[in-house]
Amino acid sequence: MKIFDTHTHLNVEQFSQDLDQVIQRAHQLEVSDFAVVGFDQKTIEKALQLSQDYPEIYAIIGWHPTEAANYTKAIEDQLIKDLTLPKVVAMGEMGLDYYWDTATPQEQERVFRRQIAIAREMKLPISIHNRDATEDVYRILKDEKIYDIGGIMHSYGGDVEYMKRFLDLGMHISFSGVTTFKKSEQVRQAAKEVPKDRYLVETDAPYLAPVPYRGKRNEPGYTRYVVETIAQVRQTSPELVAQETWDNAARLFRLETS
Repeated sequence: MKIFDTHTHLNVEQFSQDLDQVIQRAHQLEVSDFAVVGFDQKTIEKALQLSQDYPEIYAIIGWHPTEAANYTKAIEDQLIKDLTLPKVVAMGEMGLDYYWDTATPQEQERVFRRQIAIAREMKLPISIHNRDATEDVYRILKDEKIYDIGGIMHSYGGDVEYMKRFLDLGMHISFSGVTTFKKSEQVRQAAKEVPKDRYLVETDAPYLAPVPYRGKRNEPGYTRYVVETIAQVRQTSPELVAQETWDNAARLFRLETS
């Protein structure tokens, strides 16, 4: 079995002391590949460095909606340059966040649309951060005809109906540790009904640790618990969920697979 953690933050301070051990533990749990997501200047640089240092790490880079007020022409120019690097597989995480009050909805939408335009130009899929903003995220993606490039609804937390609407736009649905939470029945229902060629798994580590580690630091290895939970709700084997989600990630990221 091999599992692809399609959204993790091994580039943050929480992993600065024991990164090699974290990666080793992930491999022991059969998590073979990682997409490390950079969301501001510091984490983008680190994601790119890790993708150079480790063969199993790929980079996704973009500008987080909570940082939208700090987005400048210089940042954009650097992003465009970095997006051409060989192991950058997508652009993000981008989107809208109405929970944290660090940038206005107008600023966030402007930066979101700008990044979509860049991703289209670079022919890269996008990774979407959506917090308390589902209607507006859907509106913008539909408006931007996102089907051309596609992408990922990262750490999906919505219901089946919205999932179907995002699927209709050409997006993939990525399930995180939220799938294991007691109150996440609607997310499990989405995981049950998602088409086999359009779902992914992730941790969003160090955040959103799944049961049985909820409340602790999350690690990429714990993607395994997400896989096992989805296998239960789909009434299939963890091996099949791992294989389908790994293949979907490889196809979306255009990885050369032997």
